[in-house]
Amino acid sequence: MDRPAGRLSLEIMGSQPAKFCDGVARRDFLRIGAAGVLGTQFSLTGMLSGSAQAAAMQDKSLIYVFLKGGLSTIDTFDLKPDAPVEVRGDFKGIPTNLPGVHVCEHLPRVARVMDKFSQIRSFTHRSSDHGPADHYMLTGFFPSAGFNGGLKPNNQHPAFGSVLAQKLGPRGSVPPYVCLPGMHPSGSSAYLGAAAVPFVVETDPNAPNFTVPDLAPPMLIESKRLDARRELLAQVDRYQKAAETAANAGPRNVSVFSQRAFDLMTSPDAKKAFDLAAEPDKLRDDYGRNTLGQSCLFARRLVESGVRCVTIDHSNWDTHDGNFNTLKTALLPKLDAAMSTLFRDLSDRGMLDKTLVLITGEFGRTPKINKNAGRDHWGPCFTVLMGGGGIQGGRVVGASDKWAAQPAHTPCGPEDMAATLYHLLGLDPQDEMHTPEGRPIMIANNGRVMKELL
Repeated sequence: MDRPAGRLSLEIMGSQPAKFCDGVARRDFLRIGAAGVLGTQFSLTGMLSGSAQAAAMQDKSLIYVFLKGGLSTIDTFDLKPDAPVEVRGDFKGIPTNLPGVHVCEHLPRVARVMDKFSQIRSFTHRSSDHGPADHYMLTGFFPSAGFNGGLKPNNQHPAFGSVLAQKLGPRGSVPPYVCLPGMHPSGSSAYLGAAAVPFVVETDPNAPNFTVPDLAPPMLIESKRLDARRELLAQVDRYQKAAETAANAGPRNVSVFSQRAFDLMTSPDAKKAFDLAAEPDKLRDDYGRNTLGQSCLFARRLVESGVRCVTIDHSNWDTHDGNFNTLKTALLPKLDAAMSTLFRDLSDRGMLDKTLVLITGEFGRTPKINKNAGRDHWGPCFTVLMGGGGIQGGRVVGASDKWAAQPAHTPCGPEDMAATLYHLLGLDPQDEMHTPEGRPIMIANNGRVMKELL
């Protein structure tokens, strides 16, 4: 469902834990020291080479296309043509540019770029409820008891983009983490605090004369004038509201927020990144003149300008009723244009190797069609798509059983997805975050890197 134009917001939560001034984690320092004492051999050249490799990996970005509601992967990427009619549904498969691999007939453009991404057809997790499943897929952590029941917040653990923002920081003056068009309740920083919250663009990039709300007027003023008039910040509605919201979180959060707001308003890089109108009309048409298409194009612009993570929250894929008609007429034509053009555009610009693209909903849909010609929630087995950023394109990892009800082999879950994306983006999956109480939590929660994709 396309969203109406709205406002831009920046959420503030919690406080930032203290860090060592040299950026080296204490356990890493101790590990190096112990190696020296025990006589483990390593060379300066090797260390520098490893540092260069890590720096190259940290130069990558993530675009996470979250299809909220749950894409029916049994009707798109994991068709079951030999299943009974109440399972296989209405759609036929078409060949792709990968020998022996077929895709839904309503994704003809995606079929021509199948070599640029890979599929995990044995993805599985324990929830078929929107709230917990959303949180699981956006953070890599299954929420604890009481979630969405009034006892626990939606954002118990930080989203992938917030972890990247906290661990790697911004590149230049653009925000490290951006959500559009709007932010999912489980998409923010949780206990990581103000420095890791996303910059949220709460407006439809497909809206006529799209601009970033409340930023456009100040961004047209020269930086040197703003330098002498910082009080203008108090006159900008978005910043004032957000500062009021954050006031109870303490002066430090308000200070972090205000500095980020000012840096963004005075940044030529930010002006360029948020200027979607600079894109050629033909390319905008190729992506699709709709919320999903223009959000994907906007995401490409943002990562090109240095943003580390862009999360696109797109609704509504919850096809309990009229699944096949909704997919055919409303959802799949948009996905076909946006997804195929995003991979082609990144590839043409030489950006695909540096941009990890993740496309999934919170779960799949039931193998059996319900009485309303729809499919219901299904977490036990679905397909996740990953490409670029070090993923080997054209691979099919794992398989579902004959009805796409359970993994047939090589099951993978959100913890594994988290470990893989962090590894590809230059972080150690066993690295730690810390709660405000100082409790250490691994960023990937014991997941394994899915080497089958690399």
